[in-house]
Amino acid sequence: MRRWPAQVSDARDVCAGLLFLGFGAVALSLVGDYSIGSVMRMGAGYFPLLIGALLCALGAFILLRGLAFSAEQVGLAGLFSLRPGLSVIGAVVAFAVLLPSLGLALATLAMTVLSGLARRKANLTELTVLGSALGGFSALVFAWALGLNVPVLPV
Repeated sequence: MRRWPAQVSDARDVCAGLLFLGFGAVALSLVGDYSIGSVMRMGAGYFPLLIGALLCALGAFILLRGLAFSAEQVGLAGLFSLRPGLSVIGAVVAFAVLLPSLGLALATLAMTVLSGLARRKANLTELTVLGSALGGFSALVFAWALGLNVPVLPV
């Protein structure tokens, strides 16, 4: 019996690939009885089917990349770092709390800076420029183009 010679070269990619595959499988299973339709006349199940298939394809690609042949291996120890998890969760909570009082643009800026601090060598200038661009873009798209009733700047 021949063993498959692949090793886990990056446990993060394996976990991410499995996560994407799982979400894609759930999306595909929820399509169920919805009509799919065609490209020209999309049914209610067309978009969930498309998203589920794309998530499965992306998950398979990332999973295979994580199982690739590599001399360097990344273990599970880096998966459960406290700093990135707390930074991202804190950024989402800060966005939810700051949105009503600071508006969409500044809340997006704060969320970008806080989530960027998950990286050890975070550059505050880069994060501020990126957050400003994302805040302006989100204000243009959601408040102006889509006409959503969200405050853009502090009231």
